[in-house]
Amino acid sequence: MALLDPEPAVVTRAAAALRACFAARAPLFVTAGAGMGVDSGLPDFRGPEGFWRAYPAYAHLKLKFEDLANPRWFVDDATLAWGFYGHRRNLYRATAPHDGYAVLRRWCMRAGAHAAYTSNVDGALVKAGFEPAVIAEVHGAIDTMQCTTGMHGLWAAGPQAIDVDAVTGRARPPFPTCPRCGALARPNILMFGDYGWDDTRTDEQLGRLNALLADVDRDAAVVVVECGAGTHIPTVRGFSHQLLRRFPRATLVRINVREAQSDEPRHDVRVVSIAAGARVALLALDAALATAG
Repeated sequence: MALLDPEPAVVTRAAAALRACFAARAPLFVTAGAGMGVDSGLPDFRGPEGFWRAYPAYAHLKLKFEDLANPRWFVDDATLAWGFYGHRRNLYRATAPHDGYAVLRRWCMRAGAHAAYTSNVDGALVKAGFEPAVIAEVHGAIDTMQCTTGMHGLWAAGPQAIDVDAVTGRARPPFPTCPRCGALARPNILMFGDYGWDDTRTDEQLGRLNALLADVDRDAAVVVVECGAGTHIPTVRGFSHQLLRRFPRATLVRINVREAQSDEPRHDVRVVSIAAGARVALLALDAALATAG
């Protein structure tokens, strides 16, 4: 069977866990990493080669994702900083979430409670109809801005596109500025080596999520649907396993093309590993649920 085709046995097992969750009106938690957006047409940044295929201008400069996702560029070279983040912002705004997001949204409406935890900064969950109050964006969001001075709070990005030269990967002025002091602005995204990130918004989101978790019965038939979360930056996978430890009857449905395995052997029995892309797996699961009535 091809890697991208979910195995019927694991689909059946995952669908059974979801049906039990819906029947008991137990909570459903969605956890999502970068692989969730790939099926919407967003580039796969896995490894330097994947990143440079998406951004050939930076291959010439020998700059990897980790090099560019650094706040120092907003001080040293604003054209490069806003070239990288401006292109991403333009791309995310122009990209519609794939129909797997709608599947997750319908499932959440059938559960007793729901929340989403994501390392993605693309805003796709809100576009797909998830209420902002149930989302925790642990690395920030591309359409929320902060001042590079570290002062003056956060604000929503304006509608203007960033003018990026496709050949050089650099942006052309004018760049976004702080509405309070006029200094250069930056996205409210957690970057590498980022001691200036304003985590106020994310802390508020995590506070709401923790309040929800505190109200969930420890023995509830919780289901966690994890999509496209890898091991290189294990933030999302780590949270999924925190939920397994917190709720002894929880099931983790892990959807990942390359890394569907469980990270903790003692939880293997409660991890349903689906080695497929997010969209394909979610649609297969939704079809199995519909067939079973």
